[in-house]
Amino acid sequence: MNTPSSLLPAPIRPAAEERTWLASDHSAEPVLALLDALGWPMVDTPEANVHCTSPDGRVYVGWLPEDPGAWQRGIVWRVRVQPADAEAWTQEFGIHTPSEAVAGFLAALIANPTH
Repeated sequence: MNTPSSLLPAPIRPAAEERTWLASDHSAEPVLALLDALGWPMVDTPEANVHCTSPDGRVYVGWLPEDPGAWQRGIVWRVRVQPADAEAWTQEFGIHTPSEAVAGFLAALIANPTH
C-alpha cells in the first residue's frame, strides 16, 4: 500500500536549542523529582549524597556527587536492582550523563512493577 506523502504526518525535528538536556548540567533534580513523585524514601547525607529506595526495597538509586569511590570510577549515579527471582544487577552512570537520561532509564525500569 502506498500512501501519498501529502497524507503523511510531517516529521518532527526539534531545534538544536530544544535539546539542551543532551548536555549534563550536573543537577539531580529530574531523577529526584521522579522518585519523590513516586513516594520513594530519600536520605540526604551531610556530604550532599542522596540515597533512594523503592517502596518494595528492590531498587536503590544513589546520587553520589561527593562519594570518593564513585568519583574514582567516574560515576555519580548508581542503580542497584534486586529482582524477586533473579540475580541482582547494577547500572552506573558517569558524570557527563544527563540526569534526564537517568530519569528516563528509571522510568522505563519501574514502568512495569511485576517484572
